Amino acid sequence: MTPIIKTAQTDAELLACSDVMLFLRPHLQKENLLAQLRDMQQEDYRIVYIADPEDASRVVAFAGFRHMHKLFSGKTIYIDDLACLPAYQGRGYAAKLLDHVKELAKKEGLQAVQLDSGHGLFPAHRLYHRQGFCISAHHFTQKL
Repeated sequence: MTPIIKTAQTDAELLACSDVMLFLRPHLQKENLLAQLRDMQQEDYRIVYIADPEDASRVVAFAGFRHMHKLFSGKTIYIDDLACLPAYQGRGYAAKLLDHVKELAKKEGLQAVQLDSGHGLFPAHRLYHRQGFCISAHHFTQKL
């Protein structure tokens, strides 16, 4: 069965994504998540997701992204977040979400899709390489 990709827009749809979001970002607090997502939407943050084929109320994979315009790469979609709950990994859901975001970028005439990935997330890196992504930079952070 081909997974159906939906866009989260309502509070209920955003909150339905919370389990997979908190799996990816365990430092977040569920009670603050909706307010943070609404703030991020003001910066063009969007979410697409896949629900469990047996239970449409359970979101099992999601991608969060935004449009950016950079001197380095022109108009792009930057994928902030991509995750699939462990019990649903290996079904191609992350690849389907990446394909969906890349198709959006192509339809909009953008030059690139970009993402960062944690240094040791080798299974994710294999997926990104299979999807045609290349390592183009190191991402540096300094906490203040």
